[in-house]
Amino acid sequence: MALFDENASVTPESPRRLSRGTVAGIWSLAVALGVLLVITFLPTSYVIEQPGPVYNTLGTATAADGTDVPLITVADAPTYPTAGALDLLTVQVVGNRQRTPSWFELAAAWFDPRRAVLPIDAVFPDGQTAEERNEQSAALMIDSQKEATAAALTELGYAVVPRLTVYSLLDDSASAGVLEEGDVILTAEGETIEDAATLREIINAEDGGPVAMQIDREGEILDVSVTPNEVEVDGESTWLIGITLLNDYEFPVDVTIQLNNVGGPSAGMMFALGIIDVMSPDQLNGGDVVAGTGTITADGTVGPIGGIRQKMWGAQDAGADWFLAPETNCDEVVGHIPGGLRVFSVETLDDALDVLEAVREDGDLDVLPTCES
Repeated sequence: MALFDENASVTPESPRRLSRGTVAGIWSLAVALGVLLVITFLPTSYVIEQPGPVYNTLGTATAADGTDVPLITVADAPTYPTAGALDLLTVQVVGNRQRTPSWFELAAAWFDPRRAVLPIDAVFPDGQTAEERNEQSAALMIDSQKEATAAALTELGYAVVPRLTVYSLLDDSASAGVLEEGDVILTAEGETIEDAATLREIINAEDGGPVAMQIDREGEILDVSVTPNEVEVDGESTWLIGITLLNDYEFPVDVTIQLNNVGGPSAGMMFALGIIDVMSPDQLNGGDVVAGTGTITADGTVGPIGGIRQKMWGAQDAGADWFLAPETNCDEVVGHIPGGLRVFSVETLDDALDVLEAVREDGDLDVLPTCES
């Protein structure tokens, strides 16, 4: 029994033609995917800022030789056991001028509260090399450690003698051949110099005339004279001797802070608190985990820092319940505090110590300043 006719011809059905709308849609999708692929590899002009490592100032850090050493070491003075943590926070930057994040990475970071998208010029100024940036960051870290030590020792009742040191000479400096890196400026026009503002006032008071200075160069006291150059800064004429200065101090106690591969000045307040804790019989934090950030000056003034939102997330990740924030950063804090973290506003080292006392003694935390809108 035949199931088919061998002599029959079968004409296959013509395939359906796609509608113009469908064809247009396919082409649009292909073009969009192509554009997205191209955009992925196009350079951007942004970088991503995110939480970085957290360091306990009461704990250890890795030294240059790879060994673990106390982050803060004090010699020639009594020290006491500590507990808990006084954490300093850092931020990491993803991307640089050689390799910027892709647009996909930027989009993901934009919707992540832990991260921030920043213009690359805000982090890597145009014309500044990576080496120059690292050197500047390292210098700021050294300066912050000295300011923190001065603030801590002063708080503990020690006498700290300020010294203003020449850090570097600028190009075409008026001080070339007269001053050298490392010189300590003792007096200018007979007046004792303890800070850069005083020196600047004296230089401008001479109205371009030579400025007589006494300096300490590696233990030798020298009398020198520098004639400043007139320059225009922010539309105003001023007199400069072409040097950058570093605040230095003579300390009665030998304090060493070891923290490699971290730069900038924002750890100053936590360094100061760590030094005080190490040198105090009472544990400042009562054994709790307290985190914070802020620059500090020798007189105990706490200043603003960058990346505070990312640092709050870093504190939460480290298990901190309490966070000390510079009062000048409060506008960035309000509305962005991670759950479970309580933030206090501090303007001075004494403010920070008040918070720690309340935490330690189970005091009334509600009366302490906080960041408010």
